Amino acid sequence: MTKKSFRIAVLPGDGIGPEVTEAALQVLEEVSSRFDLEVETRSHPIGWAGVQEAEHPLPAVTRRAVEEVDAVFLGAVGDPRGDDLPPELRPEAGLLELRKTLDCFANLRPARAIPALEEASPLRPERVRGMDFVIVRELSSGLYYGEPRLLDRSGEESFAVNTMRYTEGEIRRVARVGFDTARRRSGRVVSVDKANVLETSRLWREVVSEIAEEYPDVELDHMLVDRAAMELVLQPTEFDVILTENLFGDVLSDEAAALTGSIGLLASASLGQRAGIFEPVHGSAPDLAGRGIANPLAAILSMALLLEHGAKHPEAAAAIEGAVENVLAAGVRSPELARAGERASGTREIADEVTRALEIP
Repeated sequence: MTKKSFRIAVLPGDGIGPEVTEAALQVLEEVSSRFDLEVETRSHPIGWAGVQEAEHPLPAVTRRAVEEVDAVFLGAVGDPRGDDLPPELRPEAGLLELRKTLDCFANLRPARAIPALEEASPLRPERVRGMDFVIVRELSSGLYYGEPRLLDRSGEESFAVNTMRYTEGEIRRVARVGFDTARRRSGRVVSVDKANVLETSRLWREVVSEIAEEYPDVELDHMLVDRAAMELVLQPTEFDVILTENLFGDVLSDEAAALTGSIGLLASASLGQRAGIFEPVHGSAPDLAGRGIANPLAAILSMALLLEHGAKHPEAAAAIEGAVENVLAAGVRSPELARAGERASGTREIADEVTRALEIP
């Protein structure tokens, strides 16, 4: 019987996106060979690259492609040259439309303190030692998608409106992802909201508590978002799974990235009923583009998440994660991680080191 190929739509995107994507694909090729995986990849434009090629941040050819594959790997989206475009044509609009097209409603962002990089965290090493949690963020609703939304400059005083809206169903489905994730880990969920002032958060807390009854083996705590932001700094090792809505998750995820020592280490998976989207969270960093110094490890670790959650091959994912940890333990550092006196390695060199680490079974 012919082995079925796992199909990936590769969207390199903007800025450093193409560079870190190339590094991740190099690692994918090596791990696929080691584990005898049949993988098919095809590249398509998105973001500013999509605007340049097809005058749209999510061109029709890309939309068709992502609807026909098993997973989507995204490099980065964003370019300052698109800032003056209408909102629906800005590069970032392509990412929001991509998530909506694939109905990716749950975003997973692991945050783990790698032993070799404990000194890179802004916190004392003993405070982050052993830190290992996942943020499960609702991704397809809330303030970023609510209607009405407008910026009105027609009167004497301009005003703006955004709408935060959630339905029971939207909360219920992402809550189950959070509890399922905790069940595979240490069995603890902290649900983050602002139920003391927001009606949406009151509904969020009610529905999450209801779903918790289906998971008697998982411990649930509720926490207001301001306290959660503080506790992430004071006691980051106390968290296992953080479940929260779109806006809060966006902010807390970047705080979590800082705790690890570099946003260049943070991977993400956006999941739904169709193909998932796997991407580093560092953004397009146009000031670094073309210089060969971007840290590719977040992209490489995002490829590990793709293999775990998309291809359902946890062994291959673990091999990549282990290779990354071994390379860092050996002293390889990207420029933003290198301390005074340490040699900094570029994007391609780091990818080569991870690839070589994978060659050892």
